[in-house]
Amino acid sequence: MNSMTAYGRGEASNGIVNLVVELRSVNHRFRDIALRVPREYGPLEPRIVACLRDAFERGRIECSVRRTGREGPQTVTPNLRLAEAYQVAMQQVARRVQQDPGLIPLDVLVAQPGVLEASDEDLDPGREWDLLEPALLAAMAHLRDMRATEGEALARDLGTHLDAFVQLLGVLKADRTRVTGLLKTRLEERLRRLLEERVDPARLAQEAAILAEKADVSEEIARLASHVDQFRALFHASEGVGRKMDFLLQEMGRETNTVGSKVPDASAARLVVEMKALLEKMREQAANVE
Repeated sequence: MNSMTAYGRGEASNGIVNLVVELRSVNHRFRDIALRVPREYGPLEPRIVACLRDAFERGRIECSVRRTGREGPQTVTPNLRLAEAYQVAMQQVARRVQQDPGLIPLDVLVAQPGVLEASDEDLDPGREWDLLEPALLAAMAHLRDMRATEGEALARDLGTHLDAFVQLLGVLKADRTRVTGLLKTRLEERLRRLLEERVDPARLAQEAAILAEKADVSEEIARLASHVDQFRALFHASEGVGRKMDFLLQEMGRETNTVGSKVPDASAARLVVEMKALLEKMREQAANVE
């Protein structure tokens, strides 16, 4: 069982470019991936998303990529026509001031604006995927480890609440005899009143059947016990179990509400209230389970 809240980091370098990949994950009903990468890595975004989608089932995952080092190879291109034009103009000036036009230094000529043009070559993101991929995989492994560690802590907390729920369920189950006796007494009182009113026997049978049905919570208790066993088994599952936990907790809440509507006395009602409070705590924690 894994948590959806975690952090992962991975690094890679080829001596020229350094990459740092950071992953942050928080709870989310579905899987939501957000990227923040250098502009040059735009063509690599589908690959990054595919890796994260294959590795994680639920949660909002924010992926940040930082690139440092040499920006990329540069080229210098001479503008020969412009250089020739500068040379002709300088020779004209030299003759006008009675200087030797053949003595114009080369460094003066190439220093003129536009004679030499420097430009960055376009970075090839495909070549840098070989560097980005191991950094991303390392960050994902770190994130998975932290998710597993946090998942173990969640399982312990959920197990504690589940044990308390089972204890209350056991008390409620053991208390059924007293509750049934109480309902029997109420049934007898109602029948006595109905007899005094000279009610039809068919109606008496109907009233008895209704009260007997209300008195029986054995089915609800049995289903709750089954849900508890299924929930506990999810603690040891390797795949994502968050949605299954959500479903089971909804079913346990529904059965607990049904029991609450059937129990007739305050002590049993208090047990139901405590059970519902435990289920709410479990829902809050299960919301972080992948």
